Amino acid sequence: MKDASRRNFLKASGAVAATASTVALTAKQTQAAAGSNDRLRIGFIGPGGRGFGAHVKKLCKLHEEGRKIDLVGVAEVYKNQRDKVADYIKKSTGTDPGRYVDYNEMIEKENLDAVCIGTPDHWHHKQTVDSLKAGLHVYCEKPMTKTVEEAFDVERVWKESGKVMQVGVQSTSLEVWDQVRDLLQDGKLGKVLGFQTEYFRNSDMGQWRYYKLEKEMTPKSIDWDRWLGKNEGLGPDLPFDREVYKQWRRFWPFGSGMFTDLFVHRTTAMLKGTGLRLPRRVVGAGGLFLEYDGRDVPDVATVVADFDEGVEGLITATMCNQESRINQLIRGHFGTFAFGNGEGFDGFDFVAERPQVTHVRDYNSERISTNPVPDTTKAHFANWLNAVEAGEPMKCNNPPDLGAAAIAVVILGAQSYRNGEVYFINQETREISTKDPGWAKQWEDLSEKRADVRHIPGWKAGDFGSKLIEPEYMDLAGPWVDGKDPSAS
Repeated sequence: MKDASRRNFLKASGAVAATASTVALTAKQTQAAAGSNDRLRIGFIGPGGRGFGAHVKKLCKLHEEGRKIDLVGVAEVYKNQRDKVADYIKKSTGTDPGRYVDYNEMIEKENLDAVCIGTPDHWHHKQTVDSLKAGLHVYCEKPMTKTVEEAFDVERVWKESGKVMQVGVQSTSLEVWDQVRDLLQDGKLGKVLGFQTEYFRNSDMGQWRYYKLEKEMTPKSIDWDRWLGKNEGLGPDLPFDREVYKQWRRFWPFGSGMFTDLFVHRTTAMLKGTGLRLPRRVVGAGGLFLEYDGRDVPDVATVVADFDEGVEGLITATMCNQESRINQLIRGHFGTFAFGNGEGFDGFDFVAERPQVTHVRDYNSERISTNPVPDTTKAHFANWLNAVEAGEPMKCNNPPDLGAAAIAVVILGAQSYRNGEVYFINQETREISTKDPGWAKQWEDLSEKRADVRHIPGWKAGDFGSKLIEPEYMDLAGPWVDGKDPSAS
């Protein structure tokens, strides 16, 4: 899988810019499918807590199990972490990876085929785009990007590159969501109306403060300006601060708290299960009601997303109460799928609506079995490798089109909370606006016209669970024009 054109390109440009499309095309043509004797050369960008604990360790395990991968480079701004990760790879795989501060230098020198990105959110877009344009496959930890506009750009570049990209929401590698989508499209719930999901936590110290500050974290051991992305315009010029470095999810310039650390998990799964993608309307609410620990991000938050398909999504949580969660549900006119909490499913419940509504004999509640996945993170990486080996980007369980849709929900929810505005997305142009295009009026018009309802993508069930039964007395309805009874023959 080695591709010298990528090395030459980076040496010539230094910034992965002008001829990137040519490089990506070359890579796509030469690496469409991995040969049986090829080995995938993987580098790690920013393997901190998640990047080390999940990315590095799971891929080391897969290497041990015989996957044809070599872990050959580590790019990390914190020297202690860089050495820790590289030493672990050497001990686990026998390969002593190259050690770098600058990920561009790693890409240039290590002749990579793929990268795993585990940096803070504000770096994801640039590192992903640089890597895709250099002809590399990408695994990027969630959230895919810091902003919605960046997400749309990653989606565009990914499609142009032909490379395989996986976004690190591991729950999308659960079989249950494909199973649910098939059932929904076949009409099991009738007309799908909405989903609700959650991610509740609680702590005596405040969320994300469990990431420990270490005395060894100093400007001498950490390239602070590079971490900030100051020269790239990615972050503000701040004095070195261990708290910001290690607990960055608490501060808006670098993360978005529960919106992007937690909500994105559940939202992505629900979008996959329903087949929905971009919302049309998003609003967020919440506040900092307890955890006054110097943070920026709220400890209670809710996002409501409305979709053109006539579906509403509710994502809600608090970081200060955990034992009374709401259930994860998908609701339809004829029934509900109830998943409980978490993501370790061996099944889910179908809760049928009463027969006075369904008028379907033997339409009963039941338990639906699904295959549990013991290690979703490992399964997610295996799925990525399978897609790379097959040369088929859409084999990934969480490709960038799904990643971008989830970002649109959670980031616009965060912006709505902060700015007090409602956001609308134009599905055709991808323009984001606070100007209401007549969201409520369109639904009122459909009702006035007695129109057919809208359905989730892939709907196959015709009118099942999607029609009302008109009572005979509704023949008496209607305005009296010139004193004439509309029911008179």
